[in-house]
Amino acid sequence: MAHVKLKKPAILCCWLIASASVQAQTPEAQDLVGDFWQANSYDEFSSIEAALVNAAPNPLALHSLIKAGASYSADVETGVVTGDRYDTQGVRYPYAFIIPDSYDPGKAYPVEFMLHGGVGRPKHEPGESLWRSGYDTLRKEDRIVVVPGAWREAYWWQSSQADNLPALLRLLKQSYNVDENRVTMTGVSDGGTGAYFFAFKQPTQWAAFLPFIGHPGVLRNANSGGGYKLFFENLQNKPMYIVNGEVDRLYPAEAVKPFIDILEKTQANYTWVVIKDGGHNTQWLPDETPKIEAFKAANPRDPLPDHLLWVTDRTDRYNRNHWLVINERSKQGSPAVLEVIRDGNLFNVMADGTGEFTLLLSPDEVDFSKPIKVVVNGQSLFDESVEMSSATLFKWARGDLDRSMLFLAELVIEVPEP
Repeated sequence: MAHVKLKKPAILCCWLIASASVQAQTPEAQDLVGDFWQANSYDEFSSIEAALVNAAPNPLALHSLIKAGASYSADVETGVVTGDRYDTQGVRYPYAFIIPDSYDPGKAYPVEFMLHGGVGRPKHEPGESLWRSGYDTLRKEDRIVVVPGAWREAYWWQSSQADNLPALLRLLKQSYNVDENRVTMTGVSDGGTGAYFFAFKQPTQWAAFLPFIGHPGVLRNANSGGGYKLFFENLQNKPMYIVNGEVDRLYPAEAVKPFIDILEKTQANYTWVVIKDGGHNTQWLPDETPKIEAFKAANPRDPLPDHLLWVTDRTDRYNRNHWLVINERSKQGSPAVLEVIRDGNLFNVMADGTGEFTLLLSPDEVDFSKPIKVVVNGQSLFDESVEMSSATLFKWARGDLDRSMLFLAELVIEVPEP
């Protein structure tokens, strides 16, 4: 059985087939998109979304508007911009945005998240640098650098940071023009372990992961704040550039090699560099930087990939990979495994331990004027037309703020028991 699940407020009941004409983008409508980008509360979003529907009264027109994005202002801070983000519990998360002095709002900038080590220390005090060697070492004119803070109550691989880092990226996007498909995550020591965590559990926003002198085994250890099951199939989704020192006192390359052997068996896209006589430091970084930068340049994110593979043992979080969301598991004590290959409007799915999943449909990838077909484990479960939804567009756009990854329908598929 399959059905389309659409959660729509009454003000957003606007449905048209894909052949509907897309209206011109007026300056007033573009201003509304800017307001949408800046909104933070439910009330703000509700009023702006209602106004957007009036300005572009069909889903394709709205898609075109939001895909064009907001007009960014030149009147923003540059250099080192520090601040604090507070979660719903009032916990303070310090951060630094390092913005090029030559920042041009008409240009979309790559973003590099830099995760520091030493997460067992107390929380940084206001005004204290989050990067031990100082922010000047991270300044670059060709990108924006984000330095979040972690501490002994909020390791990189805990749920609080799984929420915090995407929220910081979203906060950055509200004021600065970001190239959503060139957002990378680099981590050093504990930060490298954090980069592994996001690669295993939450890769959607990132183009590539660069774990330096870290170890993924830490994530398995409950005494280290983890205790996770690691599904190596998930590392096939994003490229990784891994560096370890030969004589690192904490995580020598030889200790990491069994993990690398699994990456090789799973045919993951990875580069592993072992620094001869290298210790637990980044003294090798100047020599390795040209190769690292070439790796980033060669691996932009595909926001709507044709092939997705995801394994999860939770459905409250860590259950999304781009346009695929696993809603329910069907086997007690076993993970849900889902592999989807999209060919136009055809979705071929291999499912094991999955009771229900959602496909997020983008007009950049499917033709809404034709039926969508979903075949699961060789059985056709859905072959019908799907209506586009302004409500769905707003739902995912307000969460992701991603101009390259917009969805106009949610197709929920229930997997029959074998």
